[in-house]
Amino acid sequence: MNIHFKDALIGTFVILSCCSCFTVAAQAPRNDVNTPLHLLQPDYPVPYGAPDTGSVKKVLDRVFAYLDGATPANLVNRKTGQPVADYSKPDSNVTVQAGDFRLMSYEWGVTYSGMLRTYEVTGDKKYVDYVKKRQEFLAAVTPYFKSLYTSYPQLSNPLRQIVDPHALDDAGAVGASMIKTTRAGISKNLRPLIDNYLNFVANKEFRFKDGTLARNRPLPNSLWLDDLYMGVPALAQMGSLTGEQKYFDDAARQILQFSARMFNPAKGVYMHGWVEGMSEHPQFHWARANGWAFLAMVELLDVLPENHASRNAIIQQLQAHAKGLVSYQSGSGLWHQLLDRPDSYLETSATAIYAYCIAHAINKGWLDRMAYGPAAILAWNAVTTKVNAKGQVEGTCVGTGMGFDPAFYYYRPVNVYAAHGYGPVLLAGAEIIYLLRNNTYKLNDSAVQYTK
Repeated sequence: MNIHFKDALIGTFVILSCCSCFTVAAQAPRNDVNTPLHLLQPDYPVPYGAPDTGSVKKVLDRVFAYLDGATPANLVNRKTGQPVADYSKPDSNVTVQAGDFRLMSYEWGVTYSGMLRTYEVTGDKKYVDYVKKRQEFLAAVTPYFKSLYTSYPQLSNPLRQIVDPHALDDAGAVGASMIKTTRAGISKNLRPLIDNYLNFVANKEFRFKDGTLARNRPLPNSLWLDDLYMGVPALAQMGSLTGEQKYFDDAARQILQFSARMFNPAKGVYMHGWVEGMSEHPQFHWARANGWAFLAMVELLDVLPENHASRNAIIQQLQAHAKGLVSYQSGSGLWHQLLDRPDSYLETSATAIYAYCIAHAINKGWLDRMAYGPAAILAWNAVTTKVNAKGQVEGTCVGTGMGFDPAFYYYRPVNVYAAHGYGPVLLAGAEIIYLLRNNTYKLNDSAVQYTK
């Protein structure tokens, strides 16, 4: 071997060996002596820390942009697809232009309420314009479809839920949102629809002998926890609109009588279904139904007179429920489909409802901001990971009836077209903005905490 080449190889080896030793030394394991281990960055599955209000608004605007394009408010000829502007003559070919969602479903009642709250908090007029345009469209075309339904009773009436409500789902949530719109002075022509909705809720829905709102499907004499939201906010809002005490009394009675039958005080959460005559009631604590109950209490307390006899009892029930719910929040910030079964999937709509209700209860003084604020912020951060680039809400369970076995709940599908997710996300984002404006949450020794 050439001596000069050999010397070069030896020199290269020495250099590489030295570099190798230097690299090993530089990458010595971090330990308690050379590193403040408590400051290492955790591998959180969702963003951690209090967001800025601008980033929250961007998420809401993305959801809005999708919904605004996906929910047209027009009549069209079902054969030609052409717009229809003449409402004077019933025509069996006229229908509501199809979008991704129905403008008169109970889920859209929540969405209207979410739009209204977002406008209240942000002042962004596009949100209230969305509600005004679509609710006034429904008011304008309802007489037309009443006439059409009379002339062509065999037709499937796209406004049947408004014209002829058959269940609390048809009436309560949209009715409550229309009363909010009316009370805010946004629209003045919704009262005929409101009166029709509330007549059903207050006078026509099936009830137990003690006045508890109930249903006869899928089993006779059943309670669905969902119905607290489908009935209570409408009754409460009607009390505010009319000043009549009977509506407040009825709404408060529903909360207390449902709770007496369905709340599990040991777990701090509600069962989903209850059937009169059963000696044992299966304890399936479905997340979204618990959300509807939580939201019903919040909405009632928003308008219930301060001197109402049941007000303190309802606040105490809300506090007990909040304590139970927060105990089941996962490390990701989301809640499970069945709250106390961590092997069930993580669900978005319930998480968004809880984020709104907890934040709103803090903002109203019903929950302690130091104890509960971090849970609400973590929940919102988790929800943001479920809003895709298009503005669709992922991970939302589709409509779900009452079940008596776990598989029913574990395997309910999720879908971006499950309308239940959109209103809660709007409500949650708006309320988190309000919370962050009026309270300071910062990282204190790496944890989100309220700071005075």
